[in-house]
Formats: sequence, C-alpha cells, structure tokens
Amino acid sequence: MTTDVMDEKEILATLALMRINYFSLSGLSLMYRKTGSALEILEHRNNIREVFPDASEKLVAGLRGLDDAMRRAEVEMDFCRKHGIMPLAMNDTRYPARLRECDDAPLLLFYRGNADLNQKRVVNIVGTRHCTAYGKDIVSRFVKELKNVCPNVLIVSGLAYGIDINAHRCAMQNGYETVGVLAHGLDQIYPPRHRDTAVRMTEQGGLLTEFFTQTNADKMNFVRRNRIVAGISDACILVESSARGGGLITARLARDYNRDVFAFPGRVGDMYSEGCNNLIRNNGAALVTSAQDFAEAMGWTDDAMLGKARRQGIERQLFPQMSPDETLVFNALQKQNDMQINMISVKTNLPIAKITALLFEMELKGIVKPLAGGQYHLLS
Repeated sequence: MTTDVMDEKEILATLALMRINYFSLSGLSLMYRKTGSALEILEHRNNIREVFPDASEKLVAGLRGLDDAMRRAEVEMDFCRKHGIMPLAMNDTRYPARLRECDDAPLLLFYRGNADLNQKRVVNIVGTRHCTAYGKDIVSRFVKELKNVCPNVLIVSGLAYGIDINAHRCAMQNGYETVGVLAHGLDQIYPPRHRDTAVRMTEQGGLLTEFFTQTNADKMNFVRRNRIVAGISDACILVESSARGGGLITARLARDYNRDVFAFPGRVGDMYSEGCNNLIRNNGAALVTSAQDFAEAMGWTDDAMLGKARRQGIERQLFPQMSPDETLVFNALQKQNDMQINMISVKTNLPIAKITALLFEMELKGIVKPLAGGQYHLLS
C-alpha cells in the first residue's frame, strides 16, 4: 500500500538497502514488493532467506553488516534535508507510478523540483549529444506544436548536450514543466555548463536521480539513467541518433517496458540520422513528422479539443450530471489525479465499497478511467 509521505525510518531503511545491494535491482525490487517495506526486510536481516529464499549471498552478508550502510543513509538523509530534496521511496504515492511498474525500478529516487511525476501525459525526448541544426529545429517545432495539441505534458530528458538540453529549454520556453534525469547525485550538475538551465528546471519541473551524492557521472550510470527516462514516460521520441547512439538504448528500454517509441526520419547518409532511420526501417519505432502525428498515434487528440473548449469558456457541463457523491470523488481527483481507491476513500470520507460503485458509474459516463496499479484517472 502506498502512502502520501513515507516515514523517515522507512526511508533510511530503504537507503541502507540500496547501499548494500546496489547492482541487483530486479532481485531487490522483487523482495521489496513481496515484503511491502524496507523496514520489514531489515527486521528479518538475520533470517532473510526464510522470507526470501532467493536472496543473494551479497545481500545476506550485507544485511548482517548493516552499520556502514545505515551511517551512509543518515548522511544522505541529512543532505536531503539541507537542500530541499525529496527522497521518494517506491511505496510513496509521489513516486512515478509508471516507473513502479518496471521490474528493475529503483527502490528510491531523489527529487528536487515542483512537477508532479504522475501527470496525465509524460513524454521523453532524447537523441544525440552532437545534434545538428536540423535536430534543434525539430525539437523546437515539435514542442511548440505539442503545446497547442496537448497543453499538459511533462517533458523528460537527460540534461545532456544536444537533443536533451534543447528539449528541456524548449519545454520551458513553451510553458511546459520538464524533468531532467541525472546520472549522478544531486550534489553536482553534469555537464557543468547546464547548471543555469538545471536551476530553472527546479522551479519549472525538476531534477531526478537514483544516485547518492558523491557519485560521479560514469559511463555505466548513463545507461542506468536511461531506464528511468524510459520507464517514467508514456512514450519515447528519438530525434537524432547515430547508428550506435545512446538514444537507441533509451528507445530499446522503452520498448521493453511496453512504451510507445517514435523517431523522426532524417536525410539518407547523414551520420546523426542513421540511428533513427534504421529504427524506423526495422519497425523499432513509428515514424513521426509532427506533434499532430504523435498526438493522433497516442490517442491524445482529445486534449486539443478540451483545450479549445476551455479557451472558449466552455465549462465542465460537457460531462453528464453527477450525483453529490460522484462530485466528491470528482473534486478529490481534480486536486490529486491518478489515485487508488483507498486514497480516494480517505480524501472523500466515503467507504471503499461505495467508492468502487461510484467509480464504475463514473467510468460509464466517461468521467474517469482505470489505470494500471488500481489507480483511477480523471478525464480532464
């Protein structure tokens, strides 16, 4: 069961687990999901195989010698407090729900920002660090058009040179929130010349990482970072890539996570169009040439109609008449969208059985729709 704000002891326990089993993400995630909390795992640290028979030798040994990991967790927690960083454990409702679905999701993310990581629409825009004028123009036009077609989208990328930083900057220029996923801790910004953009992003989006402070931006960390970029999003858009570019890794991970993958084609023979063209040719990505193409492929064109209706002053009367109890549910989801039934029950003070029946009626009326993980989404 997820909670609004995790207990500090649970966060410390989660941090300690991450320190002692850093490179076995799938196994650790499975154990965490099975037991329900990091504290539960630590309580069984001396007999962990009775709870989880497949625990690795490294984890068993690490749990027996927990002191160093706990000390490091406390140092990290203190840094978070001093610098306004939110540690989001997997059981926290603020943790990205899309990412939680992935087997190798991090147990905890460090987040500094103000964007909702569970927005209705989340898209990552990735590509080469050596983008051309053509790539920059594509990003600029696509984001500007997307704002008209889908007014509410969270743009995610990796804060790297080239396509990434252009995606972040164009997002902010067009009034979007944007989140950068980092390959290092939040005690630094890499590359350093993107610091000013990163600071602005904390006010119009955020910075997100699974890495502790004092973690350098090593090559392998960028690969690990890419899985978060892919998993947090509904769709991956590849703009420019060489035949072996890093953006192709994000696209592959997105496909593995059953996300939609799109690529902009480029001129035959251009080095930084080769990866996109190959991906399209091999059916690894759908060809996209405009924001309208993308929105139609994703089934997001209703956003454009709703945006137009709002601009013309059409009120919520588009929806069928709601009962008083349905209105309570509607108002709760309007304040915090994509909630599970138990949380809606808490917010409305209505019993779960009643909420279940109300949501069924509201789904028939086209007011809400169910999402993965037992959440309900307000169609607004």
